Amino acid sequence: MQFDYNGKEYKIVVDKKRGQKNTYIRVKKDLCVTVTTGYLTPNSFIIKLIKDNYDKICDMIDFQEKKISNNRGFNYLGNQYVVIYCDNKDISFAGNKVYMNHDFDVDKWYKKQAKVLFTERFNYWIDNFSRNIPIPSLRIRKMTSRWGVCNVNTHVITLNLELIKRDIVYLDYVIVHELSHLIYGDHSRGFWSLVGENIPNYKKYREEMKEF
Repeated sequence: MQFDYNGKEYKIVVDKKRGQKNTYIRVKKDLCVTVTTGYLTPNSFIIKLIKDNYDKICDMIDFQEKKISNNRGFNYLGNQYVVIYCDNKDISFAGNKVYMNHDFDVDKWYKKQAKVLFTERFNYWIDNFSRNIPIPSLRIRKMTSRWGVCNVNTHVITLNLELIKRDIVYLDYVIVHELSHLIYGDHSRGFWSLVGENIPNYKKYREEMKEF
């Protein structure tokens, strides 16, 4: 089966599972429209469900395609660059282009930049946070499902290396989010109120980060 939208065809994958009670429609990173349903669900029901949810599926496709676009090329501090490979030993920027050797260790470069910037912003927010908090330590590493983690027992905050690719406002939001967990271990109303004390536009940034 194919899903037609905006002049393109998207593959429909039906995943029937024994014991599955409900039916879910998702658009995955590969842009496949995936229907997860019960083993005995008739195809006629699935076809009708897809037709009834056409607009919602289109929105999901748009969302995933925007995420793909936002992660294309070379991203650094909220800017997207076209990669030009050359004989340079180091990395250099010119306009919307970045020049580097094929063997250039991009991850190592990202880590070096992140260590300086993340530490600077981390210390800034510790000094300017709206409440008194225990002084935490900072770790930086790649994470696949979280932008940041706060261990409330050891007071260690870990930031996702991928934040180096995004505008600094998102880095600040994540730092404040994790610092707030040093007072509120959950995501209660009090927690979000504390985040808002420091980042008034946090809802906007939180929503925008879903597109990354």
